[in-house]
Formats: sequence, structure tokens, C-alpha cells
Amino acid sequence: MDDDRPDVLLTGLLFYDLVLTGLGGPPTPGEEIWTAGMGCGPGGIANLAVAASRFGLRTSLATVFGDDFYGEYCRDVLDDQEGVDLSLSRTADDWPTPVTVSLAHGNDRALVTHGQEPPYSQDALMGDPPEARTALVHLEAEPREWIARAAANGTHIYADVGWDPTRQWSTDLLDQLKLCHAFLPNETEAMAYTRTDSAVAALGTLSELVPVAVVTRGGDGAVAVDQTTGEYADVPALDIDVLDATGAGDVFGASFVAASLGGWPLEERLRFAALAAGLSVRHPGGALAAPGWYGVDRWWRSLADRELKTAYGFLSDRIPADPGPPVRYAPVTPPARQF
Repeated sequence: MDDDRPDVLLTGLLFYDLVLTGLGGPPTPGEEIWTAGMGCGPGGIANLAVAASRFGLRTSLATVFGDDFYGEYCRDVLDDQEGVDLSLSRTADDWPTPVTVSLAHGNDRALVTHGQEPPYSQDALMGDPPEARTALVHLEAEPREWIARAAANGTHIYADVGWDPTRQWSTDLLDQLKLCHAFLPNETEAMAYTRTDSAVAALGTLSELVPVAVVTRGGDGAVAVDQTTGEYADVPALDIDVLDATGAGDVFGASFVAASLGGWPLEERLRFAALAAGLSVRHPGGALAAPGWYGVDRWWRSLADRELKTAYGFLSDRIPADPGPPVRYAPVTPPARQF
């Protein structure tokens, strides 16, 4: 019998992103910098939604759109262009869609955001969440009720976490891992929450709390343990020039979920996620930089490096016969169309 559940369930705050690249460095007060690099598109939770959908996953997103130009444009991109199911989402009257300006330089970026608290909470949007194969969630100090309900439905929870502005790194947050199938923090977060001094040590602690633990290490790759299969993996990052790192972590997480749903071995899952994240930083913008199967297929077909060809040889059996049409990267400005 066909499984018609969503492959991925998502909720969170959506932004309209305007990304400026090629700056060389951050501007200083009184200085004006001209750059030829710019891209715009949906961001925030849309990063995960687009990355997942471009790998052929049935993706259901619960978010809030403002009743303004930015909200209408982001809804149009996600629904019509990217095929994301927005039936759980709402449009809020007289609420401005949050806007983020990202100044990308080097391997990092600075963000300036305008926004207000959304009129609907995650729990209100989700209600009694639909049954789904997985959910990608962002853990916060205050647990979200819908996550427990989704886990009770049999949904596998894949979680990440963000920077703690209080720098308390309360270990109470790790109590939420009992609801999770996988946890994918970066090494700074992982070490802070586990009170350890290395990514590997943090991984050891986390692997006792959740079936699948992954610690990402930026330019040093990622390490992971899958207690359900007894696998350990340590893979390097690709050597790729970074144009814009916005959303790379989200692309990593969505790609790891896609490979996990395919039942791949842990090392293949980790290499695939590292590859997808690496390919995404070559384009501006978080959501629309995601490579999808099309981008992975193009990279694989053009690959000449023998060592990488061997390491990623599994892709010859994983890439679909039809990787789909070319993905649409972030435009410099939104097309006029009906707007």
C-alpha cells in the first residue's frame, strides 16, 4: 500500500531574504560598498522546505505569511515553483513578513532583520499535527507541544538547535532529545551543551541520548553515530569556494533526512549531506541555493577528481535516472509578474 504521508513536516518563521555577496569585508560607519552580487527569495524555515522538496520529498510547511508583497512573493515561490504543501500555513492580516538583509563575506555573514512576533505560534499552526514520516525541528528552551504529539504519531523527529544568546547552554534542553530520532548540532553548540572540549567527545555524550547523533564541523566536515545500526562515520567537507553560507546547515539537515529515508549507510548519508551543503554555498540565498538532485547530478557528471570519484561512487546508484529540471536560483530582484 502506498504511503501518502508527508515525508517531511516543518514549522517555523519565514523571512524574505535579501543577500548581498562579494563584499570583501563588512561595511564601516559612513562607508558605501558597491557589489555586483545579490539574490533574493524566501528564507528562514523556507531553507529546509526548499532543500527537502528539491530532493523529491513530500514537504508540508506550517508558517505565517504577511499580507504584503514579500509574503505573497514567498508563498508563490514555495507553492508554485517549489511544490511545497502550504495547507497548514496561514496569511496574517496587517502583519509584515519579516525581512532579513544578509551581508555575506568570507565564510560567514552578518544579518539585519526587521520583523514582529508572528500572530500564530507553532503549536497553533500545527494543532494536532498530521502523521508524517519525519519532522525537522529547531529545539528551543521552551518545548513545543506539537513535537511530542508528532513523536507520539510515529513521526521521526530530526532536531537541531541554535546559538544560546544567554550563553547558559542549559542542559535541560537535552531532555527534549528523548522525543527525537536524530540530533544535528554544530560543534560549538554540541560542546557547549555537553560540557565537552571536542566534537568527538560531544558526539559520544549525545549518542547516549538519541539514536542518531551528528555533529557538524564546518570546513572540517562532520562526525556521526547511528546506534540503531552500530555505525560510526567521520567525513571531510568539500573544498569549495564560499559565496554565501546562508542556510548551509539547513541544506545539510534536509539532505541527511532525504538519505536517511532512502535507508542509506551512515557514511553515505553524511557524505551526501556534506556535498549538498557544500554545493549550496556557491550561490546566494538560503532556500534557493539548495542544489536538489539536479545540482548533485551536474556535480557528479563533471567530477574529474579520482579520489572524490571513489569516495562518492555511491552516487552512481543513488541519483535518480531523471534528476529533474534545472533548479531556479535566487534572482537579483523578484520578477514583476502579477505583483
